[in-house]
Amino acid sequence: MIREITRKCASGYLALVVLPLLVILNGWVLFKAVVAGSTALIVITVIVAIALLICLVGFFMVHPNEAKVLTLFGSYVGSVRETGLRWANPFFAKERVSLRVRNFDCDTLKVNDSSGNPIEIAAVVVWKVVDSAEAVFEVDDYISFVEIQSEAALRNLTTSYPYESHSEDQIALRSNPQQIAEQLKIEVQNRLDKAGVEVIEARISHLAYAPEIASAMLKRQQAQAIVAARRTIVDGAVGMVKMALDELRDQNVIELDDERKAAMVSNLLVVLCGEENAQPVLNTGSLYS
Repeated sequence: MIREITRKCASGYLALVVLPLLVILNGWVLFKAVVAGSTALIVITVIVAIALLICLVGFFMVHPNEAKVLTLFGSYVGSVRETGLRWANPFFAKERVSLRVRNFDCDTLKVNDSSGNPIEIAAVVVWKVVDSAEAVFEVDDYISFVEIQSEAALRNLTTSYPYESHSEDQIALRSNPQQIAEQLKIEVQNRLDKAGVEVIEARISHLAYAPEIASAMLKRQQAQAIVAARRTIVDGAVGMVKMALDELRDQNVIELDDERKAAMVSNLLVVLCGEENAQPVLNTGSLYS
């Protein structure tokens, strides 16, 4: 693999002063050679003038958070990260590579989760180039490479986890966003290492069931919520009934046999668990009639 080599280049500001002076000096020498009629000196000064004009092509600008990848006749010679006006060999080919932090907003994908349910999912990947040589020479187009590999990583991650967890220790896309984000970051980074790219953050930006099953899954979620609520109500009601029976026994308010206890438990559970207000019935007879 081609790794980045940091290359130092001459200050462009110094060259901006020196080269014009050399051009002026060479022009003065050429004028003197023409006046003196020296053919050899004229040829030399013309060659020098052409060389100085070629040297003027060596100027280039490096902006903050930017690198210039230099190649000489197809061979990589280094990358310049020093900002400002620089000057290098005019025969160097210079390719700009941005080192700024970028966002890739993945399009919404339709993928089956690990349970086979079709879902819609999208993600945002925050990344930057850390090795300009790898970004330029190891892949054809590093920006397109980042986009395609991020989508492939998201698809692979989605098929590895369910949309919802069915047990407390199971990681799911909806229930564990932080863990899923960490796994997605690792998955994307593994795919982009060869392109000299660092993944700063990767997060799910959109997650939903596909439209064809969204209605059925909503009913399922509502049913699960109702069951969970009923379980909580029943647990609370049983605790209240037990507390009432214990209080009656401990304070010697009344002694109830098993049949009367069962009737009392039944009545209290109806009152506590019923969705509508209970209608009281007054017993004007004895306890057993």
